[in-house]
Formats: sequence, structure tokens, C-alpha cells
Amino acid sequence: MTVTDFDRFAAKMRAEDLPEIAIDTFRWYWERLREGSTGLLPEKDLVPVDTLPDSEELTGTRDAGVDALARTVVLKLNGGLGTGMGLTCAKSLLPVKDGLSFLDITARQVLHLRHEHQVKLPLVLMNSFRTREDSLRALGSYEELPCPGLPMDFLQHKVPKVRTDDYGPAEWPEDPDHEWCPPGHGDIYTALVTSGMLATLRSRGYEYAFVSNSDNLGAVLDLDILGWFARERLPFLMEVADRTEADKKGGHLARHRDGRLILREVAQTPADETEHFQNVGRHRFFNTNTLWVNLATLERVMAERDHVLGLPMIVNEKPIDPTNETSPRVWQLESAMGAAISVFEGAQAIRVPRERFVPVKTTNDLLGLWSDVYVLTEDQRVVPAPARAVGDLVVDLDPRHYKRIDQLISHFPKGPPSLANCRRLVIRGDIRFGVHCVFLGNVELRHDGPEPLEVPDGEVFD
Repeated sequence: MTVTDFDRFAAKMRAEDLPEIAIDTFRWYWERLREGSTGLLPEKDLVPVDTLPDSEELTGTRDAGVDALARTVVLKLNGGLGTGMGLTCAKSLLPVKDGLSFLDITARQVLHLRHEHQVKLPLVLMNSFRTREDSLRALGSYEELPCPGLPMDFLQHKVPKVRTDDYGPAEWPEDPDHEWCPPGHGDIYTALVTSGMLATLRSRGYEYAFVSNSDNLGAVLDLDILGWFARERLPFLMEVADRTEADKKGGHLARHRDGRLILREVAQTPADETEHFQNVGRHRFFNTNTLWVNLATLERVMAERDHVLGLPMIVNEKPIDPTNETSPRVWQLESAMGAAISVFEGAQAIRVPRERFVPVKTTNDLLGLWSDVYVLTEDQRVVPAPARAVGDLVVDLDPRHYKRIDQLISHFPKGPPSLANCRRLVIRGDIRFGVHCVFLGNVELRHDGPEPLEVPDGEVFD
């Protein structure tokens, strides 16, 4: 196969009305793959990062943050459907605290900052085709939220899957949707350009973007960090947190031997180096996927590179039909938005407390967030309840009965239990709980009967 065979990919992408910049970006990755690049980052090329600036030690930066707020945009990645929890709509629409969804809480945070500081702080979503309509409809109830002349969202792209046998476009006539995949959240930089959002933000004087996942309610715009970012004139900043055993499978920060900070994901780790990747004593910081981006720098660097940023490539090999392990193997070419830390000269990372990382990936996470372990403050932040520390609660629910949202609700039909004084909760079997149930300390419940076990209201487990 020759490089000119990329024309088959280009034709397929143009047929889906994908922009030329997105096609050129995919070409860049495909050519790396065709040349034999694996995207792997071996341990011998990395140096551990031992010390970083600490957000809890910043002083004298808040005034600069308040000053920069009027030139800042809040940008949320909102393309996920939460299919792992049985959802078919945007995960951000799921009620998570006091009847409010992720999007509700984010919108209220933005409006609070606007009113407190008298600025027009925009909220912008990077949606997928599947999340766009429902998400924008949900935000429609906040009449104050839109900023005149500024769209509230832009769309991420999709890219073809690549055959592993001949590097050609994968085909699956039974379900052509399986021929496509997301290019990873590193697509945000390309999509900002192709959508016109970057040019629009710059034309209206916006200089800084605070970027995070919509399902991480700990990621709230922090004026001290913003002030430091603006004062230091950094091009790019990644928030990282101390790595624990619970985080050992997530991407970690390192320094390349050429001196650049770099993000390594598990898919970029050689198979025989998993032990090094998961060594939380050696690689101490994990990427929270919360970033600060200087928009002027992004605009300049994208132009200098003909709008192909060239982030490190992630190659994932999977069956073309994810529900059919015997279907043909394909490569999905992806990139991580945090990987831009290795692209921008002078990029930095900052250590943040665990409270800024509260993602919801499973129903285990969701039950903890629903419970009294977390509270919603007057300024619309979701924070640990007094005397609680983020990450010190372990919830392990039986996946046979609690994996999907509808299953979780059916087993806690009258609301979440009290977990404020619980450290570890393990549930195995079909157990359904009444209202005001309380778990204390370390609790493990097992039920093997053929019928559900009904727990009465107010039951206390110690």
C-alpha cells in the first residue's frame, strides 16, 4: 500500500462532510502509523517528575485571576454518552446532586462567577453529534447563560478505523457506524479551529480557556490558578494530582529525556513495562484532564503547523464491532488533549488537591456523589462534607445488579444511603434498600437468595 492510498480515507471523510483540516490531521497520524510508529513511550526515554508548583501554596495571584476572568472561557468536554452505565443520552444530563445534573451545576457555577465579578464568562461545550441536541436543550432553561454572538458549543470530529492487515479504511456493512471512532479528546484543538470557535473567541478578546471534563465536578474555575497562569504568561498548564493505587491505570506525567514534560497513557506503554507505568512511587502525578490554555498561543502554533498540531499518537487495537470479539481487528488512532503539554514550549504542570478531581465513571462513583459524602455549596461547588477527604471512600457494587443507572435507582428507590461515616462499602447480590439507611465504617453485604433482599427504612449497618 502506498501513501497515495490515503485518498480512500480522504474520500470517505469528505463524504461525511468532515473539514479538510480534520482530514489533514488524520493523514498525519495515518502516515506515522504506516511508517511503523507505534506511539509507544518506553521507560528508558522518560525521567520521573519529583516536584512541581503547588496550587495550595500560591500567594498573591487572586487579584490577577479576577482581572483575567473577563478574558476567560469555561470549556467543557461533553461528548460522552455514559454507555458503560447504560445511558443513551449525554452523561452530563444525569442527576448527580440534589436533583441537579452535571450541566445544571456547571451552568450555575458560571452564572455565580458572572454575578459575583460582573463579567460575561462564557460556557462552551465540545459536543458530539449524539450529545448536542439534548445538552443544548437542557441549558435552554438558563436564559442568562448565552453570550450574544458566541455559540454555546462546537462539535468534535470522527475518524475512520484502520484495517490492521492492509492499513486501509475498515468496512462493516452490517453497521457502518462501527467504521468510525472518536479521535480522542486531543481533537479539541482541531475542532476549535474548524468550527470557527477559536477565531470567534479571539475576535471577542478572550485569552484563556479553562478546559475540563463535564463529568468532573471537582474541576471548578479557580481564580488563584488563573491568576498564576496569566501572570506567568504560560502557554499551557496541566492540573495533576498525587497518584495513588486507585490511579495507577490512568495517564501519568513524566519528563522526556529531551527536557519536555510529557503525558504517557497506558496505551502508550510497552506491554512488558506495565509495572513501571503503574509504579506510583516512581511516577507520582496523574493527569486530571483539567487544563488551562492560552488561546493566542494556540492560534499561533496551529497556524505555524498548518493547523496540524501533531500530538503524540495513541494506537488502540480493537475488534471493529466492539460487541463482537471475532469481528476483524482494526486500529483506532487517537490523541489525548493533555499530550499538548509536550508541544507548547514552556508548558507547565501544577499539583492540585484531590478535591479538584471527582469524576463519575461508574455507578460506584455515582452512589458516593449522590450520598452525604459530598455537599453542594452556595457558590454551586460540589465538595466533600466536613471531616471527609476525597478518595477515602471505596464503593464496590455487584456489577450484576448495580452496573446500570436504572439498576442503581431500582436498588435505592427512595434515595441514596448515608455514607458520611463509611470508609468501605461492598455489596454482593440483589439487595434493595429503604429510605435513610446508614452505613458506618467498613461494611460488606452478601445475599445469594433467588429473590431480592428487602432492607427496611432506617436500617443501620456498622
